[in-house]
Amino acid sequence: MEAIIEVESGGDANAVSGNSVGAMQITPILVKDCNNILKTRGKKLRYTMADRYSIAKSKEMFLLIQSQYNKANSVEKAIRSWNGGPKYSVRATNSYYKKVLRCLK
Repeated sequence: MEAIIEVESGGDANAVSGNSVGAMQITPILVKDCNNILKTRGKKLRYTMADRYSIAKSKEMFLLIQSQYNKANSVEKAIRSWNGGPKYSVRATNSYYKKVLRCLK
């Protein structure tokens, strides 16, 4: 997660790029997806658009998305899907994947 945060925003919780905001550059679609996952799991918690500016809440959303779409807990899938969504293209996410890997070293 820390390497993704570094690539996404350099650790800036107030970063904004289009409709992506916060340290992990979370979109409104991802917030909606998280809330749908929580609803189907019978949880009362819901995330707001403002939660994207919280590093702690952003990490929670990242882990929730991974628990839904990356059950094998693959690091590669976690990185690529964060950039390209659950149905990512390997080719389209290669550059991002390599950037994150460089931050891991």
